[in-house]
Amino acid sequence: MGWMPFRSPDTPGVWISMNQIGYAVQAKKIAVVVVPASHTMPDMQAYLVDEQRHDTLWQGVPPVYEEDGYTGNHCAILDFSTCHQEGRYRLCLSGNGCSAPFVIADDPYAALGEAVLKAYYFLRCSEPLLPAYAGKWARAAGHPDTVVYIHPSAASPWRPMGTHISAPGGWYDAGDYNKYIVNSGITMATLMDAYEDMPQYWDTLVTHIPESGNGIPDILNEIIWNLRWMLAMQDPYDGGVYHKLTSAAFDGFEMPSEDHSLRFVVQKSTAATLDFAGVMAQASRILRTYHQLLPGLSDSCLHAAEKAWQWALQHPHLVYDQQKMNQQFHPAITTGAYGDDDLQDEWCWAATELWLTTGDGRYLHHVEALASLPPTVPTWSDVRTLAYFSLFRLQRHHMALPEDFYRRLQKQFLQLADTLLHHPFAAFATVMGGRAHDFVWGSNAVAANQGMVLLYAWRLTHNPAYRQAAAGNLDYLLGRNATGYCFVTGFGTRSPMHPHHRPSIADDVPEPVPGLLVGGPNPGMQDHCEHYPTHAPDAAYVDESCAYACNEIAINWNAPLVYLVHALRASSW
Repeated sequence: MGWMPFRSPDTPGVWISMNQIGYAVQAKKIAVVVVPASHTMPDMQAYLVDEQRHDTLWQGVPPVYEEDGYTGNHCAILDFSTCHQEGRYRLCLSGNGCSAPFVIADDPYAALGEAVLKAYYFLRCSEPLLPAYAGKWARAAGHPDTVVYIHPSAASPWRPMGTHISAPGGWYDAGDYNKYIVNSGITMATLMDAYEDMPQYWDTLVTHIPESGNGIPDILNEIIWNLRWMLAMQDPYDGGVYHKLTSAAFDGFEMPSEDHSLRFVVQKSTAATLDFAGVMAQASRILRTYHQLLPGLSDSCLHAAEKAWQWALQHPHLVYDQQKMNQQFHPAITTGAYGDDDLQDEWCWAATELWLTTGDGRYLHHVEALASLPPTVPTWSDVRTLAYFSLFRLQRHHMALPEDFYRRLQKQFLQLADTLLHHPFAAFATVMGGRAHDFVWGSNAVAANQGMVLLYAWRLTHNPAYRQAAAGNLDYLLGRNATGYCFVTGFGTRSPMHPHHRPSIADDVPEPVPGLLVGGPNPGMQDHCEHYPTHAPDAAYVDESCAYACNEIAINWNAPLVYLVHALRASSW
């Protein structure tokens, strides 16, 4: 058999779209033959061969082609799930080349799982990243944040304009060097959900960070790094929480230690304060187990959560409107706004976490309101479904609410999951992409969060179709998509090399920091970067640092990927 060099989407001809890392032995194994719209659909055979192409383990004929309704390309599904033999393989098409090698293994995502969690270490603020832990991505500490100025919008009698506070630590939010409470809210909750859903699993997951081996799982060590920063963002005098810690404008493409811009905390907001309350209540619940290693931290988190709740009751709809703020106060703040004027979801989520942690009936009114708030795929501006997750997880411990309430929540939740499951993206056989509005800014987080929803549906029903659909979305993120990219830096045969991430651009290391999930296809193209290959929603992606609308990284995008990878690893097929 004669083999031609493998093509990619950047070169004319037929190519194979697939998970570029590999497949679990017992998992469904799907790849997609992609034929450009301008080509005649060829007759061909597909073969699964060992890496050296000596032995053929599976062969088949691509079935009926489906049209990719976005690009017009023709796609045919290859299902080689019958292969259960561990090894390194290639998929080949007669006359059209072979894929790069991939694995079939009992645990194909071990290195990926470690990297997507360790990515948070590389995003730490105020701490040097040492070679022993960061390797060639070691860097000096940046932004000590021990002198953070009270912006005029945040001034109060006890903290006047121009005075300063100390709020070190935390994670850089995205491609920039600022820290945002609202986005930390969903990020922290998602990571804590991962811990609460499978606590024993994390006992053996080591990410080789400075805290490793201290008796606390590394996922919690990383969570605590950001938690302590968040605690410093609460005004101890009244309990309100500053919306963000930021420079006045986005900094240049330089290393963190080279940026000496003044840093500010800006006005308090109800959204930030309720997100903070939800995080602190959940953290208090988790950290009780570690009270001897972390004396007082659980209690401090609960006290902070309750104080934040009281502030929110007094300021039930104080919205962060950056444009309006800049008309009143100087310096103008032009960094990410994370503005949100619909707060019903924040009220329900914060109340749920406080009630689950304390059992205090004063929160129940807002918890019960969740029954009139059908779930959605989570995003930073809509956190209602985080309350669903926690209630499903802890229902057996909290029976104060009637069984009918839980039945209604479950019915609404399964309706969401079924909507995802029953409207797949046929061309690539994934839930992701089944709706054009999946392809938004941060579309890859949509895929990962859909995966979380589907995994919760699987736990509720034990229907394997939900789990398989979640795994299909991981396949999407790892390469089974219209771009031919594995969207996680440092993994796969074709992954982003130029993410919109300042340290990866400025550090003189050719490879970007590993384990970061980039934003993904976004036909909005708000960055006006010139090199997008197409306006087709599922292929509107370019690996350029200027393309922040599709190639930036963000803490809230990595978090559901952490959940998705590790939940699939922790559960058997």
